[in-house]
Amino acid sequence: MKRAGSLMKRLLGAVFLCAVLVGTLLGQWRSLGDLDSYRVEGERIILASGSSAVQVGVLAPDLIRVRLAPDGEFQPDHSWAVVKSEWPPVRPVVLETEDDLRIATPELVLIVEKKPLRLTFLDSSGTLLNRDDEARGMCWDGGAVRVWKEMPESENYYGFGEKAGALNRKFKHMTMWNSDIPAYRADTDPLYQTIPFFYGINRGIAHGIFFDNSHWSSFDMGKEFPDRYSFGAVGGELNYYFLYGPSPKKVLSRFTELVGRMPLPPRWALGYQQCRWSYFPESRVRKLAGDFRSRRIPCDVIYLDIDYMEGYRIFTWSKKNFPDPRKMIADLGRDGFKIVVIVDPGIKADSAYHAYRSGLAGDHFLKYPDGRTYIGKVWPGACAFPDFSKATTREWWGRNFDVLTEAGVRGFWNDMNEPSVFDVPSKTIDIDVLHDDNGLRTSHAKNHNVYGLLMTRATIEGVRKLRPTERPFVLTRASYAGGHRYSAAWTGDNIASWEHLEMAVPMMLNLSISGQPFVGTDIGGFVGNPDGELYARWLQLGVFSPLMRTHTEWGSKDQEPWSYGPKFESINKASIELRYRLLPYIYNVMVQASETGLPAMRPLAFEYPRDPRFSRDGTAFLFGDDLLIAPVLWPGMTKRDVQLPKGLWFDYWTGERYEGGTNATVDAPIDRIPILVKGGGIIPTQQIVQYSDQAPINPLTFSFYPADISVRTCYEDDGHTFGYERGVYLKRVVSQKRTLGSMEISVGNSEGSYRPPARSRVLQILGAPGRPSSIRSSERPLPPVALSSLRRTKLGWSYDSASKTIWVKTPDVWEAQIYSIAF
Repeated sequence: MKRAGSLMKRLLGAVFLCAVLVGTLLGQWRSLGDLDSYRVEGERIILASGSSAVQVGVLAPDLIRVRLAPDGEFQPDHSWAVVKSEWPPVRPVVLETEDDLRIATPELVLIVEKKPLRLTFLDSSGTLLNRDDEARGMCWDGGAVRVWKEMPESENYYGFGEKAGALNRKFKHMTMWNSDIPAYRADTDPLYQTIPFFYGINRGIAHGIFFDNSHWSSFDMGKEFPDRYSFGAVGGELNYYFLYGPSPKKVLSRFTELVGRMPLPPRWALGYQQCRWSYFPESRVRKLAGDFRSRRIPCDVIYLDIDYMEGYRIFTWSKKNFPDPRKMIADLGRDGFKIVVIVDPGIKADSAYHAYRSGLAGDHFLKYPDGRTYIGKVWPGACAFPDFSKATTREWWGRNFDVLTEAGVRGFWNDMNEPSVFDVPSKTIDIDVLHDDNGLRTSHAKNHNVYGLLMTRATIEGVRKLRPTERPFVLTRASYAGGHRYSAAWTGDNIASWEHLEMAVPMMLNLSISGQPFVGTDIGGFVGNPDGELYARWLQLGVFSPLMRTHTEWGSKDQEPWSYGPKFESINKASIELRYRLLPYIYNVMVQASETGLPAMRPLAFEYPRDPRFSRDGTAFLFGDDLLIAPVLWPGMTKRDVQLPKGLWFDYWTGERYEGGTNATVDAPIDRIPILVKGGGIIPTQQIVQYSDQAPINPLTFSFYPADISVRTCYEDDGHTFGYERGVYLKRVVSQKRTLGSMEISVGNSEGSYRPPARSRVLQILGAPGRPSSIRSSERPLPPVALSSLRRTKLGWSYDSASKTIWVKTPDVWEAQIYSIAF
C-alpha cells in the first residue's frame, strides 16, 4: 500500500504539471476592479481595490517593482534571485487626477488608471513603453496569478533564459519548470533552466520585465492572442520588476545590479575543455592528456564523469578506476591540466555511506510533511536529496568537498539538479515534499526551480572555504535567475546535428542577455556522433563561446579534436590555437561581464536595437565590443552571408574592408570561421600556449583597426586568486588617433598594483596609408627593421606594404607611452 500511495502521489504530480497550462488558458480569472484609495509610504505606493492590494515600489529612476495581493495580504518578501534590496531614495512625484494616479521619476511615468485599476508605463518624454490589457490586467484564480499586457505589433521579445528555437520569442508560449529533457528539439519546452526575465524592444526602445516567482510559470507572448501577451504562475505572488532602458544594455546593467553579476572566473576556465561520459580508468585519462600534449593541441581541462565514483556515490573515488587520484591529478597538473569532476545532488540511501549517515544525522535531507525522508531513484539507485534551501545543509554540503579538493580537483560540475528523478512520470521530486526555504517551510512546487541555483551556491561557498585563495569553477545544468553568481551554465544534452548547431547560437545569446554570461554548449553534440565537418564547425563556434567544452554520451564514438582524421585534426588544432591567441581579449570581455553584466555573446538586435534587420537574426552575434562572429551553421558551405551593422568592418583573416549597413558575402572555407572586426577595434592577443598558464604573456600584442579615434581598456591580473579584489590588477587605457599624415597610439598609465614579468609589447596597426617616415616612442625615435627580423629584436618597427600594416615592438612598460607615427 505504501508503494501504491507513493506511486499515486507521483502520478498526481505529473497530472498537476500537465493541467497547469489548461488552467492558465481556461481558468476563471478575476481581475482588479477600480482603484478605491492609495497611500504613499516613501518610495512605495499602496493601491487598494476592493479587498485586493497592489504595491508599487520605486527602486530607482528606471526601476519599478509591482506586487499584487489578491486578498490584501502580501506574501513574505524573500527572493533567492534578488541581492540588492536597499536602494538610494528616489522620491517619486505622485499626482492624482480625476481619471488616474501618476507616479513620476526623472526617467519613468507610471500611470495608474482608476476605472479599472490598470498600469501604463511611459518614459519621461511620454513615449508608451508598456500597458496592462484593459480587459484583464492583473488577475488571479485561486492561488494562480497572471497579468495580461498589450502587445504592440512592432515590439519584439528576447531573453527568457534557456529556450530552444528562435532568438525572437514573439508569438511563442514558454514554460518555466526546470526539466531534464535529453535530445530536445527546437520546439521542446521547458528545458533545464528558469530565468523569467525578458526584453521588449519597440522601434529601438527597450524595457525589461523580471517576474520573480519560482513556481511553475508561463509566458504567452502573443500565441494565445495576437495583440496581447501574458505571464503568470500557478502559485506565489504576482511580483515583477519593470526596467527601463532605453537601450538593452542599460536594462541588463540594471537587471544584473538587482540580481548580481558573475564573479571573475579563473583564467584556465576560459581555455579548451575536454569531456565525455566517461573517461576512465586512470590509464585512459593519462593517455588522453598525453595525446593532447604530443599532438600540440592546447587544452586546460579534463572532466571526470560519474564513473570516477565508487558506485556513483558522490564524494567518493572508485578504487578500481582511480586508485590514487591525488597522484594522478598532481602528475597531470604538472603538465598543465586541471581536473573537473561531476557532482550530482542524489545521495545513495546506504547506511554504510558516510554522506548519507551524516546527512541523516544533521537533518539535511528533504522530507514529506509527515516527516519521512523523500527517496528518489537516480544513478546510485535509491537516493535522498539535500535541502539546499537550509543554510546548515549548504554548509554541510560544502564540507563534503574536502575529499575532492584534497585530491587536487579544481572544478565542479553540478548535474542532474533540476532536480531529475528516474522512473516517475513527473521526472522530479514529489510536489508536496517540503523545503526549509529560509525558514518558511514551503513545498517543492515553490522550490523546484531554485534547486539548481541553491546547489551551486552550496558548492561554490563550500569550495571557497576549502580553497580560500583560489577562484573556484562551478558548472551547472539547472538554475534560476541570479544563478550566474555561482556557476557557469551549458545547454544540456543536445544532439550531434546541424539543426542543433544552428540552435546553439540563439540559445546561448538569449541565456547571455538573461544575465548568464558564462555559457556554452556540448561541442559536437552530446547525443549521437558528428562527422568531421560538423565537429569542426561546432568547435569554431566554441572558440567564441565563453565555455568551450566538448562533451559526448556513453557509447558514442571518440570525440576529440583528432578523432576525424589528419585534415580535421589540423583544422581543429588551428581553431583551438585561435582561442588561446585571443585569451587576453576573451579575458577582458569576461571582466566586462563581471563588472557591468554585459555578456560576451550579444545578439545584433541587442547591440543595434534600432536596426530592424537584426530583429530575428539568431545566426550572427557580437563577441565583446569589437568582434562580429558569423559561424557556419549549415553543411557544405564555403561562403557566408552577413548583415553588417553601420560603420566600418574588417575581415579578421584577410583585412578586407566592408562598409556597414549592407549585406556582405565573406569567404568561409572549412578551416576558419568568419570574423569581422569593428572599425576602431583594439584587440589584445598573446602567443600560442598549450595551456593558459604555461607561460606569461610575451609579447602582448595590440591590433589596431582603422578609425579616426578609438579608446579601449586592457585589464590583466594573476588569473587565479582574489587579489584583484584588493587592487592587485593592471588596467590601462589604450587608444589611437589618426589624422591626415600622422597617427598617435597611446598606452596609458597603469592602474592597480599587479605587474607581469618583463615582456615585449607589439603594436599591429592595420590600414596604414603607406610606409611611415618615422616612428617615435615617447619622443625617442625607433629604428626600422626588416619584418623578418622583428621577432628577434627588442626595439623597432616594420612595414608590410602588401597588407598595409605597421608593426612596432618595444618593451612593455607601466608608465604612459605615446607612439607618434609620421608619413
